[in-house]
Amino acid sequence: MTEREAYDGGAVAALRRIAFLLERAREDTYKVKAFRGAAATILPMSDADLARALEDGTLTDLPGIGASSGKVIADAVRGLLPERLAQLEREHAGPLTAGGAGLRARLRGDLHSHSDWSDGGSPIEEMAFTAIELGHDYLVLTDHSPRLTVAHGLSAERLAKQLGVVEAINEHLGGSGFTLLKGIEVDILDDGGLDQTDEMLARLDVRVASVHSKLKMDARDMTRRMIGAIRNPRMNVLGHCTGRLVTGGRGTRAQSQFDARAVFEACAEHDVAVEINSRPERRDPPTELLELARDTGCLFSIDSDAHAPGQLDFLVYGAERAEAAGIDADRIVNTWPKERLLDWAAK
Repeated sequence: MTEREAYDGGAVAALRRIAFLLERAREDTYKVKAFRGAAATILPMSDADLARALEDGTLTDLPGIGASSGKVIADAVRGLLPERLAQLEREHAGPLTAGGAGLRARLRGDLHSHSDWSDGGSPIEEMAFTAIELGHDYLVLTDHSPRLTVAHGLSAERLAKQLGVVEAINEHLGGSGFTLLKGIEVDILDDGGLDQTDEMLARLDVRVASVHSKLKMDARDMTRRMIGAIRNPRMNVLGHCTGRLVTGGRGTRAQSQFDARAVFEACAEHDVAVEINSRPERRDPPTELLELARDTGCLFSIDSDAHAPGQLDFLVYGAERAEAAGIDADRIVNTWPKERLLDWAAK
């Protein structure tokens, strides 16, 4: 392969692929937005209009088209592999991990993802299209609940509107074999309650519940808080249970303190899955807690916690950890077919 290889994928596909690879490599968001914005600009344009803009030298006059994205478009229109795309394919398209590929291949979907309705960076439909491209059977959209205002958490009214959008997307995708499932990442409140009305929680397919505030709470109170949420019959998945950060742009953060055995026993009793959060900066739960949850008899969910389409590919990080811990694939709920998953989540 050479950098000037022929290319027939089209300019929009080239821009989307560049954005995906940048997200997968955890590059700066502003770089990604430039390419996704350019793709959105030219998507409604005909091939003739795009060629005319290139011929007239007016391509970079279009909104969101800069010198870098303009060069990618120009190469793609001329049938050449864009140099930026070739470079990123060489640098970032390879395997993310040394292990986990076998288990990753058994994952049918992802139960934890965010869109630009809360603190994600892309529209719902872009998340869905990328999930399809990655071979998912389903993706659960889990934008934040209202208490997390810093992440633009969804009120009951906004969540209800989002459910209509999800239904419209599924109608459009009918026959594709893929389903976008209705979900939420709901905050676990200080008293163990869930930060959304029971009426709205009942309308969802899957509910991930996570602690996002007062992470330094006394261990006894944190244990009581988490078990209170786990006992709620609407809860399906305990998200990033310790809240720790081990690397990344947000710095590091120590894990919350709680009686892990008591929490995992409650998960096993109430059929709540423990999330293996695949974000490299989280690696949550830590290995010793992951092994404790395994030995306690818990179910698991390997989730990307994706805030951008390219991050949906992070599942292999969690798969590698689950594989190393010797967790049987049938205990991982997102290896299940959609019908079995939904029956479990509906309790």
